[in-house]
Amino acid sequence: MTDIKSLYRQHDGRIMVEIVLDNVMELYNSLDPSPFRKRELDQAAEEYLYNAIDDFPLKEPMEIVVYLLPSKITPDIQESIRSSIHNHFNYRLAAGERELRRTFRNGRKFLILGVIILIAALLIRQYLALLSSTVESLAIQNILLIVSWVAIWEPAHIFLYERSPIMQRQKIYEKITSMPIFVKAIQEISPL
Repeated sequence: MTDIKSLYRQHDGRIMVEIVLDNVMELYNSLDPSPFRKRELDQAAEEYLYNAIDDFPLKEPMEIVVYLLPSKITPDIQESIRSSIHNHFNYRLAAGERELRRTFRNGRKFLILGVIILIAALLIRQYLALLSSTVESLAIQNILLIVSWVAIWEPAHIFLYERSPIMQRQKIYEKITSMPIFVKAIQEISPL
């Protein structure tokens, strides 16, 4: 099995995530009219960067290298690429924080509702158990038990499973926002 690290080149001890472009506009969403520094990245570029960085442990030192034709590289273009990539992922980081807050807020609401339903169902179940032990009463008691577990499932799902992928995404976005980004001429690409 091939080690993922062997698929990437390294520079000064950092894994290089490389993007080769014919034109700087390939990096951006063509429908976004904003100036370069605030432009949204093209979805394919965003996914490539995210997935490449997700391939490695968060502590692995990495850098992003964007290659362009030498005639397309100016100091303004270099700075625009750096700031637009960082700005894009800072925006994703902020959106993820809002999503996490919304998820926890919903989790708390569902937890309160679930606990109320759980307590009510268990109290009714106990009351029915005291009244009679007929088949109908046992059926209703079991239905109430199932309803109470269903009511508590959603908050359990939110707190146990939904927050973890959001937090992992946040860590990757955070890493990208602090990664060094270099813009180099295409002829500077050396073979593996």
